[in-house]
Amino acid sequence: MHLAHIDWIVLATYGILAIGIGLLSARRAGRGAADFFLSGRSAPWWLLGISMVATTFSTDTPNLVADITRRNGVAGNWVWWAFLLTGMTTTFVYAGLWRRSGLLTDLEFYEIRYSGKPAAFLRGFRAVYLGVLFNVMVMASVTLAAIKIASVLLGWSPVTTVVIASVITVTVAAVGGLRSVLATDLLLFAAAMTGSVAAAVFALRHPSVGGLSNLLTHPEVAPRLAMMPDFRNLEVLVPLFIIPLAVQWWAAWYPGAEPGGGGYIAQRMLAAKDENHAIGATLFFNLAHYALRPWPWLLVALASIVVFPDLAALREAFPAVAPNVIGHDLAYPAMLTFVPAGWLGLVVGSLAAAYVSTISTHLNWGSSYIAHDFYRRFLKPDASEKRVVLVGRLATVTLMVLAALLALRLTNALQAFGILLQIGAGTGLLFLLRWFWWRINAWAEIAAMVVSFGIASFFFLQHGLRTREIEALISEGMTRTAAEASLPSLASWQELLIGVVLTTVIWTLVALLTRPTAEVTLRSFYRKTRPGGPGWRAVVARAEAEGESLGSEDSAWEVPRGIVCMLTATATVYAALFATGSFLYGRLVPGIALVTLGVIAGALTLGLWRPSKKRIS
Repeated sequence: MHLAHIDWIVLATYGILAIGIGLLSARRAGRGAADFFLSGRSAPWWLLGISMVATTFSTDTPNLVADITRRNGVAGNWVWWAFLLTGMTTTFVYAGLWRRSGLLTDLEFYEIRYSGKPAAFLRGFRAVYLGVLFNVMVMASVTLAAIKIASVLLGWSPVTTVVIASVITVTVAAVGGLRSVLATDLLLFAAAMTGSVAAAVFALRHPSVGGLSNLLTHPEVAPRLAMMPDFRNLEVLVPLFIIPLAVQWWAAWYPGAEPGGGGYIAQRMLAAKDENHAIGATLFFNLAHYALRPWPWLLVALASIVVFPDLAALREAFPAVAPNVIGHDLAYPAMLTFVPAGWLGLVVGSLAAAYVSTISTHLNWGSSYIAHDFYRRFLKPDASEKRVVLVGRLATVTLMVLAALLALRLTNALQAFGILLQIGAGTGLLFLLRWFWWRINAWAEIAAMVVSFGIASFFFLQHGLRTREIEALISEGMTRTAAEASLPSLASWQELLIGVVLTTVIWTLVALLTRPTAEVTLRSFYRKTRPGGPGWRAVVARAEAEGESLGSEDSAWEVPRGIVCMLTATATVYAALFATGSFLYGRLVPGIALVTLGVIAGALTLGLWRPSKKRIS
């Protein structure tokens, strides 16, 4: 595959603009930690919302969607569509709380909500655990996708890809800080959306596909078109629909879909002008992420089934690609090889833009943990603002190097997705309840973190042992199917459920059996964030008995209304998602019905949750 001169010009333009924005933002970003990590806390909702969408539109996302769709059809995407419930809960229940807290990073939460050495340990450990370990895993997965795309479209080696991608991305993140990231996200999101739509159009024009109508009637594609799983097939229904909707969305911690908000989503909320802008940003993000973007990716994935029906077809088409990266997720970049010159530069540039947007956010977010929550908090408490920024920039470079090295070891995007889900299994309920139940303490969070990681490590080791045993049986002459049947194992959803149950039981017991957070800390947290609700009645009652007011009488508890808004807003987005699919499938009546449902649910949401002057801080 060779790009024409016009394609290289388009790619160069993307790179120059991204680096230019980073350099222009350097001076303001270097003034202090709040400017470097939160853009001065002055960002509007629309810019933050676009930035969130751009960040989650990474190079591995369409690859992941292609992998899921080729294996389990369109309905298989419920494994990530279910996270809409998480996002809308964050929007209407937690966004205001985060912005009200006035923190620089979400890890500071630990020392305003909990007390003593356990709280300090949590903050410091998670700064490394999330900022380095988790963060590097996510960035490596995204970089793996970039390696696959570049190997197919550009013929680059993995090392060439990570070097070029790293230099551009580090310049954006390390020089300009969050202000630079937000500005480039605005440009890169427009490019990424244009490129994904163009990729879908040219995929449908492929001679083997023959247009949308032929694609939908193709014998290999038609069985995969259903947007809902077969309710008669429990082997499919349970892992792809019931577990994601009933358990996964609230119980599992996953970057970008953290129960209660966290990570770079919390960073964007903390960077908002006020509470209303924080709520508006997360609402826009969820609308765009789940309703606007999926169908171009899905169409390319479905078209790839016609052109590359199996892995053998992919291997035959791309013999120069390393065997260890040949997987169903390679089908998306494989389809891009049919995009004509001129447009190819736009499409490849859009994927490069998506990569820069995602990685620059993760670098800025991860470096904020290292510089602010680890270095300044534990190593150099009296460090100047400029010193903290310098450490943040050095951390940015280090994180990029680690992610690039790990990317060369991974094999597919779905593999990383599953690992991250399992590691965070069972911690989600704690993250939801810690705002509203005073009895949760630092020891409960430590227990949840240790247990969930331990369970994930156990299953990971079990998988490794089983793989080696299967390979040994195959070497002795047994077929792979027979070898796998002789060594049964738990399904991934069963492992997730075990992790959720064990982790939740243990952290709850730990919370009830250990000393609660210091009373002065609890009262200070309540006064600052005003969470309200029955979970804080004991704290409020004790304060009032001592003649101290915590401000609980100032306003009604907003959570019940927030939950109703979460449900109506979720219905709005799902209606929009499936209405689009219905129209593409040529099903006008269901499409119109879904549009009507979406309009009604959207009107109810806006009527119930109007911007309030009380929420401006």
